Amino acid sequence: MTTCTRHAADFTPEQLRFPPAAGYTVRADFAGGEVSSDLGALVLGAVDRRIGLIDRLVTAIVDPRDPRYITHTLRDLLTQRVFQIASGYEDGNDANTLRRDPLFKLAAERAPLDTDNLLACGATFSRLEVALRRSDIYRMARALIEQFIAGYSSAPASITLDLDHTDDATYGQQELSFYNPHYGHYCYLPLLVFEARTGALVTASLRPGKRPTGASMP
Repeated sequence: MTTCTRHAADFTPEQLRFPPAAGYTVRADFAGGEVSSDLGALVLGAVDRRIGLIDRLVTAIVDPRDPRYITHTLRDLLTQRVFQIASGYEDGNDANTLRRDPLFKLAAERAPLDTDNLLACGATFSRLEVALRRSDIYRMARALIEQFIAGYSSAPASITLDLDHTDDATYGQQELSFYNPHYGHYCYLPLLVFEARTGALVTASLRPGKRPTGASMP
């Protein structure tokens, strides 16, 4: 058996020092610090402050929690969940990692580099989803419609709607999740309503993953 011994000279130093240039000291530092690959979260935050979507959704939901024991407000939760979904992180468990992401924290109006102000974890979102009532979901759908209407500077002469359902894959024992033979997995089957000319989302209706009664699959 051969034993290899590595000397201190074999390791990359924490910093590389280069000759001064133009009066500046030049160093290469391998400590990345707090980094993120989701700059889009800041764009989403700026857009929401302009259109007020999160505030509309917050107003639609009745929060049954005792304010004395709340760490994350409903607005914080919706901001984090909506921004993460829009950034491609649909699974609620993604929050377990992204709750530390400096740009998602900044988009939620929290100091990005503080270590004691983490965003919510996946378990918190699971409890939120279970707590929502049918009346909450109905009011959220109405809030989306109001948001769509607010996008017009003046009332249009007519609106053509495009309705389509799509699969939203689920994992584990999630309520209303059913096996759909057309898509080949367990899922929800939300009905999405778009404005046909622009493709703008009007609203979405959450439905169980089974084939809708009396409807044909595409």
